[in-house]
Amino acid sequence: MQIDLNCDMGESYGNYVSGQDEFIMPYISSCNIACGFHSGDPVTITKTIELALRNDVAVGAHPSYPDLQGFGRRVMNLTEEEIESCVLYQVSALKGMTESLGGKLHHVKPHGALYNQASTDESTANAIVEAILKVDLNLILYAPDKSTLAVIARKKGLKVRGEVFADRCYEDDLCLRSRTLDGAVLHKRDEVLAQLDLMIRKGAVKTFGGKEISITVQTICLHSDTSGSAELAKEIHDFLISQNVEITSD
Repeated sequence: MQIDLNCDMGESYGNYVSGQDEFIMPYISSCNIACGFHSGDPVTITKTIELALRNDVAVGAHPSYPDLQGFGRRVMNLTEEEIESCVLYQVSALKGMTESLGGKLHHVKPHGALYNQASTDESTANAIVEAILKVDLNLILYAPDKSTLAVIARKKGLKVRGEVFADRCYEDDLCLRSRTLDGAVLHKRDEVLAQLDLMIRKGAVKTFGGKEISITVQTICLHSDTSGSAELAKEIHDFLISQNVEITSD
């Protein structure tokens, strides 16, 4: 079995430092770099790309709503044209910066509220897909496999990689449980590894409501701002290896 292990990175901003990027990078195969709209600044973006290239980690763009104050976790009432332009701007910037440093942009993964909204809303999903197609139709889109975003992307010819979350709780409709609710984030090592074990062995996830539902696992996301994320990254890496899983972005 081959599975990609990805992490949201480059989310420091100015003097504010977030995440454990330097310590997590050796254990993952792809990273999603903040493009400056929810976090990240030009220097942070540059350093994160360089760190990824040194560790042979695939570089992805992590575009969001223009919401620095809310860390991109608030749905914004933007038109389809506005969303498309926002995503186009961010992905183009990451592509250009990555290429200038000797790398190649590998994928796009929307961030936070934009990701969640696009999972069920056709207009938002269409805007994201159209923006990616304008930049590079060879880019891979990371998205929940059966989501509206994934369905529209495949119809328009984009390659989609079905994403699951190691440290997030799911609702019965396979949407991520809102961070405003208890139990949204899995903090304990045993909880995370138990969820991963079920995903790998049975291609399923146990929801907050207690149901066991099938789920497609092609790339696994770990959040760099989760408590103990550096240690957890190593635990997840070692667990996957112990299950004869090849960790690769290919």
